[in-house]
Amino acid sequence: MMIMPTKHTHFSESLLGFGGYILKKIDSKKTVDSLWNEYQKDLSKKKYPAKHTFDNFLLTLVFLHSIGVIEEEGGGVIKCS
Repeated sequence: MMIMPTKHTHFSESLLGFGGYILKKIDSKKTVDSLWNEYQKDLSKKKYPAKHTFDNFLLTLVFLHSIGVIEEEGGGVIKCS
C-alpha cells in the first residue's frame, strides 16, 4: 500500500488514486458501509481496476479527512465545501 504512486505502483493502487475514486462517489452524505459496498460492486464489474482491502479503504478515508476534503456528519461522510 502506497500513499503516492511510484514507478511500480499504478495510480489506482495508491491511496491518492483510491481517494479520488471515493471522492467521486460522495455526492451526498454516505455511510462508510454504503461507500464500501459501492466500491465492491464497481470492483466486481471492473469499473475500478485495483483491489483494495477494507483497511486501505479506512486509511484512505483518514487520509481524505486529514487533508480536509471530507468530514463526518451525523454518522455519514460528506465532502467539505
